Amino acid sequence: MNEESEAIEEYEECNEYCRFLFNLRIPLFLCFLLFLFFVLRYRLHSSLMKITQAILPVAGLGTRFLPWTKVVPKELLPLHTRPIIAYIVDECLDAGINDICFVINHGKESIPAYFRENARLNEELKERGKLSLLQSLKKYRKANFHVVYQEEMLGDGHALLQAKSWVESPMIAVLFGDDLFVGAKSGIQQLIDASKKVPKKECAFVATENIPREFTNRYGIIDPDGSIVKNVRKVKGLVEKPDPSKAPSTLGIVGRYLIPRSTFDVLPRVQLGKDGEIRLIDALIAQLKKLPIYAVECEGKRIDTGTPEGYLKAVGMLGILDAE
Repeated sequence: MNEESEAIEEYEECNEYCRFLFNLRIPLFLCFLLFLFFVLRYRLHSSLMKITQAILPVAGLGTRFLPWTKVVPKELLPLHTRPIIAYIVDECLDAGINDICFVINHGKESIPAYFRENARLNEELKERGKLSLLQSLKKYRKANFHVVYQEEMLGDGHALLQAKSWVESPMIAVLFGDDLFVGAKSGIQQLIDASKKVPKKECAFVATENIPREFTNRYGIIDPDGSIVKNVRKVKGLVEKPDPSKAPSTLGIVGRYLIPRSTFDVLPRVQLGKDGEIRLIDALIAQLKKLPIYAVECEGKRIDTGTPEGYLKAVGMLGILDAE
């Protein structure tokens, strides 16, 4: 959501407050004070909840795409005119998130290099009059990129821990590279919109999709408490890759999170999984008693680029959309 649309939304909410106060027929001066209180509260909550930082864990080896990924990171595989990772970064920028941290391993330096300025190339394009190409390269100037390394593949939680010292915001976006969202709003934007409706200062949000029950052993699954407002559910439990017969629901977590800074303090203390890895879902499970967690069933179409089959579908779908 851009600044103009945020301003329009704020204006509309303030108008609602005005009409409400007017209908109460209370003195004008008191009406003004109450209106001022509501506006200040709204602005304070918005500033506290503003998401400015995102972590993109992209250190994986991409073994399903061998031998391609021996020389090209999976995240740089093309989808029409852009690589996969560009869609993820664009999702951040479109949501107003300009501080982006890549978690990579050695050999994947070409990922941050893709977004780096190349003065020589820019000058060459300018001389040749290819201004549209030059403009497309300038779109990432507003982003602040940071890089950390994950030396060992010890789970998604371990990947996030490598960025702990970089984290400053009260709430951090996490976007995993396998999932792309096609629709009116991106996955991370839908989480941000949901966060604005929740009064709690510290909470977490996970993106979910209603999946076939036979696939629950491939996903983290939420156990909802039954309450739902539009597409947002309060979570009372989380289970990592349960057997379909034991899954508490068919709402699987799909690659987008908003997590509080406190989660980074919990991650080092969580019990290692059966594979010896540190998992983000285990940290959220450990926080459930004190931390409200909400699941957002995202609208639109999700594409899994983590498999060759999913990648081929994404090539076809996003190629058509980009061409339009």
